[in-house]
Amino acid sequence: MSIAHTEASPEETIALTDLAASKVGELLRQEGNPELALRVAVRPGGCSGMSYEMFFDSDVADDDLVSSYGEFRVVVDPTSATLIAGSTLDFKDGMQSGFSINNPNATRSCGCGQSFS
Repeated sequence: MSIAHTEASPEETIALTDLAASKVGELLRQEGNPELALRVAVRPGGCSGMSYEMFFDSDVADDDLVSSYGEFRVVVDPTSATLIAGSTLDFKDGMQSGFSINNPNATRSCGCGQSFS
């Protein structure tokens, strides 16, 4: 049985820069499980009130919004999607390497960039 998910555009959830998409693809290939998707979520907590979570997930719910990026998918639950709509996930390489989210919906964020309100 096939489960239909809501196909979402990056404007409805989160867009990935070319560098972020490349890094996510690389990390997913290392995992070796084609069923995994990148889940981006927002949870209560952090020094500014809400915090971002990103992890690989094989459990995609019926109401998750799913965006395809070539060889992999990004999934976002509906509640998180309203908080990150129009955001961009980027990856920086070098001294301060890692993922960061530019969220136009955030009115304030902490210094580490992992928390917002």
